[in-house]
Amino acid sequence: MNIIDHLSVGVPSIDQGKKFYDAVMETIDCTCLAATDGFAAYGNGAVQFLIMLPNDGAAATAGNGVHICFKASSKDAVDAFHATAMKLGGECAGEPGPRPDYPMPDVYTGFVRDPFGNKLEVIHGGFAS
Repeated sequence: MNIIDHLSVGVPSIDQGKKFYDAVMETIDCTCLAATDGFAAYGNGAVQFLIMLPNDGAAATAGNGVHICFKASSKDAVDAFHATAMKLGGECAGEPGPRPDYPMPDVYTGFVRDPFGNKLEVIHGGFAS
């Protein structure tokens, strides 16, 4: 049983967020399943990740020590996610590649910060494999 129903990050604008997340989520076979002026919801058959405007009207901020890890079906998908993020204004936070210090054999992962400062990881061979 999965213990996480969904995760969300704040963005300053749903339109800006969708420009980035529509493209990067496509690289891991996810699409926008629903959107309003206040959120966009992504998944593969079921919503698992959302971008949202902050409820309090204040600026969206990234958490210190927080990151969200997306599962990729292949190493090529990890590379595509990372490359797409870079093309769309993301910042590299760790080039794609093997991570021998991880506790799983043959793990391949990369890190980016989205244009809004949120730290994202994309992984093949991670805990959920």
